[in-house]
Amino acid sequence: MRAGPSQEEIRRYNLGTLLRHVHLGGPTSRSELTSRMGLNRSTIMALTADLAAAGLVREELPRETGRAGRPSLVVRPESARIYVLAFDVGVDRLVAARVGLGGVVLDRREAVRPRGTFDLAEVVATLAGFARQMHRKTRPDTICVGAAAAFCGAVRESDGTVHFSPNLAGSLADVPFGQELSRKLAMGLPVTVGNDANLGALAEHSRGVGAGSRNLIYLHGDVGIGGGIIAGGNLLGGHDGYSGEVGHMIVNPGGRLCGCGSRGCLEAEVGERALMDHAGQSGAVGRQAVRTLVDAADRGDIAARDSVHRVGDWLGIGVANLVNIFNPEIVIFGGMLRELYLGSAAQVRSQINTSGLPVARDGLRLRTSALGDDVTLVGAAELAFAQMLADPLEVLARSSN
Repeated sequence: MRAGPSQEEIRRYNLGTLLRHVHLGGPTSRSELTSRMGLNRSTIMALTADLAAAGLVREELPRETGRAGRPSLVVRPESARIYVLAFDVGVDRLVAARVGLGGVVLDRREAVRPRGTFDLAEVVATLAGFARQMHRKTRPDTICVGAAAAFCGAVRESDGTVHFSPNLAGSLADVPFGQELSRKLAMGLPVTVGNDANLGALAEHSRGVGAGSRNLIYLHGDVGIGGGIIAGGNLLGGHDGYSGEVGHMIVNPGGRLCGCGSRGCLEAEVGERALMDHAGQSGAVGRQAVRTLVDAADRGDIAARDSVHRVGDWLGIGVANLVNIFNPEIVIFGGMLRELYLGSAAQVRSQINTSGLPVARDGLRLRTSALGDDVTLVGAAELAFAQMLADPLEVLARSSN
């Protein structure tokens, strides 16, 4: 028989759980933590004392109580002291941020990059340069406890290798991105890498409109389409971490040519190129171009409206397939799909009603991302904090050396 957890294992678990509550929920009173965790007050007091002694949280009197009697101390994350580095590699932009415990963006850098090319040395040099700029502005007592990157491609979970990214550069394959960025940072930290849509799902589940939902699908649009799936409260990764490539689900056999080599993929029928081509604006690119087109459709521009509605039909078919397979509580649209869904909600819902099983679509909520253009960056930050939240004191000790 397997032995039960030791007292030390229980303590580590409870420390991580308490810190997670404060990290995701913000300043929280001891009494509320007692209620949420189902532990007694003396145990909560001991746990918060350990975290405070390590410099991860601080305790203070609430600003207002409105109640008689002795107020319960509030536990706050030490956001200015404990941070991670989060990176986002998109088709046409590079972003780096220093994110404090509690999800506070303390510093941020962004650069535009040309489409259709990818130079690994140049990309990691730019991101590492951003990281050094941000590090120079930190206080002497700050500690970086993790680093992670969102990448617009299929990422092998085990080692952060980018297997392919047809919308970034056609020949890009098997790029050791995490390893190279870690080496260039020279901070002794491994860089965890995740697919951007998967991390968008993680972000929306942790901090966005999907918080509290155990089963959700996040759809992310850039030039291409990706998806992240939360099933039973956990991110669905697949055998090697490649799950969620919903953009390459065939919705229109023999349809538009996709960057992956197939025809009629959801990405080919719904992505930025299809939207612009149908409107006769093939030269326009980027999220602002999509916003402008959807706005024109809303104002009555016939070509723009027809394009948005046509693409919205294909999007609805794709969502109906996903709803039938995964039975989510909520589907969230992010990136350029946020604007597209807002302009084609009637078409999307109509296709779901036509093709979705009633038992799967009943009660389904369709929402847009609450985290805006930085949803994938937020997801990268949460990925970077994951080890800290699993074993706070061990990771802190390791990061302080």
